[in-house]
Amino acid sequence: MSEGTIRSALAAIYEAMRAGYAPGARKPQDLPDGGHDPAFLERTAPLLEFLWSHYFRVRLLGVDNIPDAGAALLVANHSGGIPYDGTLLMYGIHRDHRRHRRARPLVANFAFRTGWMSHVVARIGGIRASTETALPLLAAGQLLAVFPEGLKGVGKLYRERYRLSRFGRGGFARLAREAGVPMIPVAIVGAEEIHPVMAKLTALSAPLGLPYIPITPTFPWLGPFGLLPVPTKWTIQIGEPIAPPATDDLQGTARAAESVRSAIDVMISDLLAQRRSILFG
Repeated sequence: MSEGTIRSALAAIYEAMRAGYAPGARKPQDLPDGGHDPAFLERTAPLLEFLWSHYFRVRLLGVDNIPDAGAALLVANHSGGIPYDGTLLMYGIHRDHRRHRRARPLVANFAFRTGWMSHVVARIGGIRASTETALPLLAAGQLLAVFPEGLKGVGKLYRERYRLSRFGRGGFARLAREAGVPMIPVAIVGAEEIHPVMAKLTALSAPLGLPYIPITPTFPWLGPFGLLPVPTKWTIQIGEPIAPPATDDLQGTARAAESVRSAIDVMISDLLAQRRSILFG
């Protein structure tokens, strides 16, 4: 996909992190297409390919359930302490789909409040998680990815792994109805063990622009090395599309959201039943 190197990919990420602090720097939301740089995925591909093929050894199932064209809303579980899952889902679809489609994730607002993080998220395609930003992209036929567990999912304690958090009030189902697009459930297994979060520290996280600082068996005890993820074996399964709710009443929206949540839960359970080892699958 790219002729660059891991070193050049890291340089591209560092450049994006610095962009938020350059003289006269503009916020991503003030840039065309929210700061999205279609070439950024290609520039970072060597690093993402290493993570995909060698570090997490990801197996992608059901990619043909993503249409060749037209809008759809991918709905996935979320975890990991540090959200590698969203980035690798985007990369894997672009890598393995026959049309090399790009999925753009809906991202929590905190990611856009800090200069070092906001431009990285925006350049790779992340957009603020709101109806106002999502609807125009869906109307243009784009793929979007949403993680209804949100920060609760990313910050899930290790003892709560693979227990789906509540999907809020079904905002993603309302979005799918308004846009008239299918919802595609996605189950990610393997990511919930990469940073075994034992506790969360919030008192010191605000200056860093983070919602919390994870406490794991290795962090902060081993310093920066403690942030290295456990090289678990991943499986990402993309399920069959589910029609959006036909009406805008609360009950119909809740039923549609629960049907997606149930589909993800069943896929997770099946994948866990097949797995024999966290590290080797």
